[in-house]
Amino acid sequence: MDRIRIVGGNELHGVIPISGAKNAALPLMIASLLTDDTLTLENVPHLADVEQLIRILGNHGADISVNGRRERQGESYARTIHFTSRNIVSTTAPYELVSKMRASFWVIGPLLAREGKARVSLPGGCAIGTRPVDLFIDGLTALGANIEIDGGYVNATAPAGGLAGGRYVFPKVSVGATHVLMMAATLANGTTVLGNAAREPEVVDLAKCLNAMGAKITGQGTSTITVEGVPSLSGARHRVLPDRIETGTYAMAVAMTGGDVILEDTDASLLETALEAIRRTGAEISETNSGIRIVRNGAGIKPVDIVTDPFPGFPTDLQAQFMGLMTKSSGVSHITETIFENRFMHVQELARLGAKISLSGQTAKVEGVSRLKGAPVMATDLRASVSLVIAGLAAEGETMVSRVYHLDRGFERLEEKLTRCGAHVERVSD
Repeated sequence: MDRIRIVGGNELHGVIPISGAKNAALPLMIASLLTDDTLTLENVPHLADVEQLIRILGNHGADISVNGRRERQGESYARTIHFTSRNIVSTTAPYELVSKMRASFWVIGPLLAREGKARVSLPGGCAIGTRPVDLFIDGLTALGANIEIDGGYVNATAPAGGLAGGRYVFPKVSVGATHVLMMAATLANGTTVLGNAAREPEVVDLAKCLNAMGAKITGQGTSTITVEGVPSLSGARHRVLPDRIETGTYAMAVAMTGGDVILEDTDASLLETALEAIRRTGAEISETNSGIRIVRNGAGIKPVDIVTDPFPGFPTDLQAQFMGLMTKSSGVSHITETIFENRFMHVQELARLGAKISLSGQTAKVEGVSRLKGAPVMATDLRASVSLVIAGLAAEGETMVSRVYHLDRGFERLEEKLTRCGAHVERVSD
């Protein structure tokens, strides 16, 4: 099993190319099930989750071809993938596939809308919280679906005439459920209104692609999304938006180590709240023609309090990384997690490096220390794993991060990108 070895102490200087967003690519790939034409996606990252979803879509009958060519994006691949779901050969998403990645449950929306039925295993693939599927079921029921849960599977069927437009107000903001209901509603009869919908850029990106396929969606980016159903969708060509979580992660890495780095092919508007929090720690952030420039000249890291919140608030997917940054601040910071109930599993691993963190309910109190010391640590989930990398970059001596398969789910060529900017990071195979 691979591990990541980090020798801390080096500043970061150079250019880091930002990949396409995993959280945008996955629902876009699933949207290919809505049409029998070809959906072409550009700027798809090469990640374990993407490869797993390719296998899942293939199980449903999608024909998938990949143009993986090395482009001028550092050492990463900006892939173009063509998805053609001309014939749906199975409307069942089996446990052995869905259990490995929660987002694969989202196929229930397109399969139900296009084929009138879907049998999808209850999801797994993540340890950061229960994240029940109630919102998906309630929302699809509002569109006329009949849903039963039996033997660990969600069995959904549409009325004889297909799904019908309806109104559904999410009791809490859910990005995944917003994706699924928006996709399902594109082929429903009549108009669907989704209230308290997620406003994340990835939701907007999916709506943009669906509209290019012939859907009629308005209101994306606001809390009310309206979908006027159409009889069918066509193919399209769409470029996946930049990964705002990867952008924020590398910005925090520079704020942690010091240095001067340009993050290429990204957009500051995707994560303004997070960038403002990083500025308050003492880093300088400016927009460039190609992306964002992050500079920290060696001054101490100032403590900053944050509270995670749905977009446009501070992203929960950057909470662990920000905690890693705060471990070396010049005072006390408080980090409050409001999205997931079990997303502080990285605390004990950061403590192995010398961090001083105490928990009280949903809030972590981080007392900054003057030095961290390298140690063996274990990744517990995707974002927690990269918080250990950020801390390791500033720790004295060697940090060895195990279970890096978590990293491979969401960060494309992380060690190569950091090494090109002067970090001492390498992948070690046992």
